[in-house]
Amino acid sequence: MTDPWDGPGGQATRSRTDRVPGQRGALPDGTRPTGGRAAARQAAKTRGNRSSRRARPAGRGKRVLKIIGLCTALLVLVTAGAGWWFYQHLNGNINSVSLDGKGGTEKADAFGRTPINILVIGSDARTSKTDCKLGGGCSQTGVQTGNGNADVEMVVHISADRSNATVMSIPRDTMVDVPACKDSSSGQSTSGYYGQVNSALQYGAACQVATVHQLTGIPIDHFVKLDFSGVVKMSDAVGGVSVCVNSNVYDTYSHLKLSKGSHTLKGQAALEFVRSRHGFGDGSDLGRTVSQHIFLSAMIRKFKSAGTLTDPAAVYSLADAATKALTVDDELGTVKKLISLAADVNKVPTKRMTFTTMQTAPDPQNSNRVVVGAGAKDLFATMANDQSLTTGSGKKSAAASATASAKPTATATVPAAQIAVTVENGTTVTGRASAIANSLISQGFSTGTSTANAPTSATTTTLTYGSGDKAEAQTVAKALDVPSSHLKAGTGTGVILVIGSDWTTGTSYPASSGDTKAAVSNANASTADDSKTCAKVSQYKTVSLNGIPMTPAQAYAAATSKPDSDK
Repeated sequence: MTDPWDGPGGQATRSRTDRVPGQRGALPDGTRPTGGRAAARQAAKTRGNRSSRRARPAGRGKRVLKIIGLCTALLVLVTAGAGWWFYQHLNGNINSVSLDGKGGTEKADAFGRTPINILVIGSDARTSKTDCKLGGGCSQTGVQTGNGNADVEMVVHISADRSNATVMSIPRDTMVDVPACKDSSSGQSTSGYYGQVNSALQYGAACQVATVHQLTGIPIDHFVKLDFSGVVKMSDAVGGVSVCVNSNVYDTYSHLKLSKGSHTLKGQAALEFVRSRHGFGDGSDLGRTVSQHIFLSAMIRKFKSAGTLTDPAAVYSLADAATKALTVDDELGTVKKLISLAADVNKVPTKRMTFTTMQTAPDPQNSNRVVVGAGAKDLFATMANDQSLTTGSGKKSAAASATASAKPTATATVPAAQIAVTVENGTTVTGRASAIANSLISQGFSTGTSTANAPTSATTTTLTYGSGDKAEAQTVAKALDVPSSHLKAGTGTGVILVIGSDWTTGTSYPASSGDTKAAVSNANASTADDSKTCAKVSQYKTVSLNGIPMTPAQAYAAATSKPDSDK
C-alpha cells in the first residue's frame, strides 16, 4: 500500500529544490573560497546570522501572547468585579427583619422535603414622599412613620414536592385575636387584643405573621412586604401586566379608570388596579381580593415567560426592582436565597397554582366587618397539611379526606356565657393556654375562664368534665373544633381543657386533614393559567362623583375629562 506522502515503493521523494546533504551553498559575491579554519569561521557566522533572524519572530510572538494574556486576565477581573458589584449592590438593596420564630416551624415530609409558606403583605404605610404621592392622604399629616396596616395579606403555600401551590387571601376587615407583640424596631408593643387582622402590622411584620399563624394554624416560614412604590417598581420591571375588566370602571377612590376589555398596566395604573376595592365585586375588600388574584396570575405568567427570564437585562432590572421594593425576613435576606425561592416557584406549573379567598361570614357585632366563615378551617387544614387543591391536570380536587377526625356532636345547649373553662398548657410552647383562653372569651365564654400550666406534659389534648358538666364540655368542644373522642368524664367539677403537643399552634384543634371540596367552596378559587377571566366591575353604587353616588360604570361615563389609567 502506498502512503499518499510517499513515492513509488514507499521511498520518500525529494523536491528538485531540496539541497543534497553535504552540498555547499554559494558564498556571497566577492568572497574567496577558502578551506580549513577560515571556512569553519565563515560557516559558523552564516549559521549564527540565520539563527538570529529566526529567533526574532519567536520573541515578538511571545510578547504578543503575554499582552493577550494580560488583557484576558484584566477582562476576567473586570467582569468578575462587575458581577461581584452587582451582587453586592442587590444584596445592599434588601431590607430584612427577624421573625423570631413567631410563625411556627414547618414539618418535613417522609422524604425530608419541607413546604414553604410565605405571608405576602401589602402595606398602606406612607413613609416616603413617593408613597404619599401614590397613596394620598398625607396632606394633613405629611410623611408618616410606623408600619401602617396590612391592607393586602396572602398566605402563599408551596408544596414540599414543588408540584403545586395555594395562595389564600385574608380580607383586611376580618376580626381576629391579635397576640401579645413587640416591634423590635420601634419598640411599640401590645398585650394582645381583638381587632382587625390588618392592624397587627403596626407592631411589626413578625406580629402580623404571628397573628395569621394563630388564626390559621399554618406554619409561616417567611414574609415579603411591599409598599405602594414597590408595586409600581415590580409592574414596571416586567414591562407591564395584562388584565381585563368586564365593563367600564372608574373607582373615584383609587382613581382606577379603564374601559371594558384588556389593558396592560404599568406603574401607577397597576397600583390603582390592585388597590381598587370600590370598583369590583360588591365594593368591599372581598371583591378586591379576586381582582388582585387576576393581577398576580398575569404577573406570574409574565415572570415565567421565556422573554422575561432569558433576557439578562430584564432579569437584572427585575432583580434590582424586587430587591429595592421588598422587605423580607432574615431567612430570605440575600440575593442567593431570593433566587432559590424564585426557582422553587418557577417549578410549579401555573395550572396547579390555586388562588383562593378565605371564607368569611358577617360579624354579628359590626356589619362592616367579617369573621371566619364555613369552609375556612378546611382551607387552613389543606394548606397546613400540604394538600393540593388541584389534580395533576389542573382541575379542582374533588377528593374529600376520609381520615378526618370525628367532629364533636352538635347537641350542646348550654350558653357559652355560662361556661368558665380552666385551660392548662401541657406543651412546651409558651402562651398556648392564654391563646386558647382568649379565643374562648372572644367567642362569648365566661370571663371567669382561667389559665394554668398542666401538672405534667401532655401528648394528646383532652377535655375533661365533671359530673353533670358534659353539655358544657360539648359546647367548648364545638367552639374549638375538638373531636368528641377527646372528651372524657372526670371525678372533679367544671370543665378542664389540657392542651397537648398535638395542638401547638392555632386556636382551633387541627384536623388530620382538610376536606378539599369544602376548602374551595365559596373561596373564589381560580388557577394562575386562566388568562381569560376578567375582573367583575361592581354593579352597586359604590363610588361617588361630585357628591353623587353612582356605579363605577356610571362614573366612567360621567368623567369624560379624566384620561384612562393606561393612557
